[in-house]
Amino acid sequence: MKKINRGYRKARYVVYKQTILNPIDHLWTFIGGFLGIGCIAFIQDELYHFAPLEQVFLIGSFGASAVLVYGATNSPLAQPRNLIFGHMVSAFIGVSVVKTIGHFDIFWLSCAMAVSLAIIAMQMLKAMHPPGGATALIAVIGSAKIQELGFIYVLSPVFTGALILLLVALLVNNVPKDRHYPYNPKVSPYMSRRTKYWLNIRRTIGLK
Repeated sequence: MKKINRGYRKARYVVYKQTILNPIDHLWTFIGGFLGIGCIAFIQDELYHFAPLEQVFLIGSFGASAVLVYGATNSPLAQPRNLIFGHMVSAFIGVSVVKTIGHFDIFWLSCAMAVSLAIIAMQMLKAMHPPGGATALIAVIGSAKIQELGFIYVLSPVFTGALILLLVALLVNNVPKDRHYPYNPKVSPYMSRRTKYWLNIRRTIGLK
C-alpha cells in the first residue's frame, strides 16, 4: 500500500505540478515572440516581393530561440552570448560538414556530424543554445537556396535573424520591472529603469 501511495505522489508531482501563472508575464512573452519572429518574417516577405533574387531570412530554429529568449529569460541557454554564438558556430559547422562530406553523398553521416559537432562546439565556447543544433541541421537538409548560400548562411539568415531576436528581447524583456534581460542577479525590481537598462547593457557586452 505504501508503494502505491508513493508511486501516486510521484506521478502527481510529474503530471500535475504547475508553475504559478502570471498573466502579465505571459503577455510580455507573447509580445516578444510576436515582434521578434514578426520582424524577421516581415523582412522575408518584403525580400520575396521586391528583391530580384529570393533571399532566405527566416529559418525554423528561430522559433525555438524565441521560446527561450522571450519565455525563459533567466535561463542560461537564453542569454545573448548563447543566442548569437550558439547559432553562428552551429551554422558554420553545418556548412563545413556539407562542404566536406557532401549534401547527399552520405546523408545520414552529414546530419549526425553537423549536429554532434555543433553541440561540442557550443559546449567548448560556453555558448550552449539548443536551437543551434537545428541551425546546423538546416545547413545540411535545407532547400537548394540554403545550399547555394554556402558560408554566407552564417551571416544571413543566421546572424541577422539572431541579432533581430536579441534586439527585440533587449527592448521587450526590460519593460516590466520584475523582468530583465540578459539575466543579471544585480538587477532589482526596485531599481530605476535607467539603472536597470545600464546594468543589462553592461551584461550584454560582457562587463559584469
